[in-house]
Amino acid sequence: MFRFGILSTAKIGRDLVVPAIQDAENCVVSAVASRDLSKARAMADRFSAPHAFGSYEEMLASDTIDAVYIPLPTSQHVEWTIKAANAGKHVLCEKPIALRASEIDQLIAARDRNKVLIAEAFMVTYSPVWRKVRSLLEEGAIGRLRHVQGAFTYFNRDPGNMRNIPALGGGGLPDIGVYPTITTRFVTGKEPVRVQASTDRDPEFGTDIYSSVRADFGDFELSFYISTQLAARQVMVFHGDKGFIEVKSPFNADRYGREEVELTNQNHAQSQLFRFQDARQYKLQAEAFARAAKGEQEEVVTLENSRLNQKFIDAIYRASDKDGWEKI
Repeated sequence: MFRFGILSTAKIGRDLVVPAIQDAENCVVSAVASRDLSKARAMADRFSAPHAFGSYEEMLASDTIDAVYIPLPTSQHVEWTIKAANAGKHVLCEKPIALRASEIDQLIAARDRNKVLIAEAFMVTYSPVWRKVRSLLEEGAIGRLRHVQGAFTYFNRDPGNMRNIPALGGGGLPDIGVYPTITTRFVTGKEPVRVQASTDRDPEFGTDIYSSVRADFGDFELSFYISTQLAARQVMVFHGDKGFIEVKSPFNADRYGREEVELTNQNHAQSQLFRFQDARQYKLQAEAFARAAKGEQEEVVTLENSRLNQKFIDAIYRASDKDGWEKI
């Protein structure tokens, strides 16, 4: 059984990822680390993990784990990913794994030097929802793809939330802007060439709270908006000359609605609805990561892929400070 250690007791780990690992067929949570041993012990007991550590370093030095899952604040991802890799542990790190594309070069070097697997936790790429969208596009179900349209919004003005704290890597683009970009790239296999964007920042927090983006992929365009201060909404639509595909709750189906993909034909006279009952993308992510770490053939999000996605986000920030197109 592949053994995960959890680096911190962060909410996303407690609520989503750790339960999924425990439910997976080929891996288990073996340890929890926190700077507060009592918190680590409480979380370890909750999930029946046998080991608890009062420091991250102590867990990394332990032989009770094979890999580390990192749900720390974004600003700490690069530092602790490298430390875990240097300790000989495989790493599954929450997105975004870095705040600049150039930082990922350090992670690639650490991966290669230590011969471990490092992957960014884009759970959507393991979901049968997005694999279905990819197969429909590959089959030519909507003909020539011309436009992708997306939105991802929620409302959060909690000053204590890391998403609203610049020093912790807060902001809308790092938190949710990465989803329209990674999913479009994942299902099309294409990379953007240039981008236009506008971004608003919160006058109190200083974080980016709204972005409207137009990206040129050569054969098609992607337009999307994201916000941390709008009513909650998620949607992705892939529009071709023979039909279109709508992903109803593309990123967080448990909170935004059903996991459904609808394919509609050219004259809107016929549609097919593909439903995915309890797709459990976090569980699938853990299982795929464990197989890949053991050397089995498995599709995971490589650091090279992560670098391309972050390069896209970096360009959105640059484009937001100018009129016209910005090269990616």
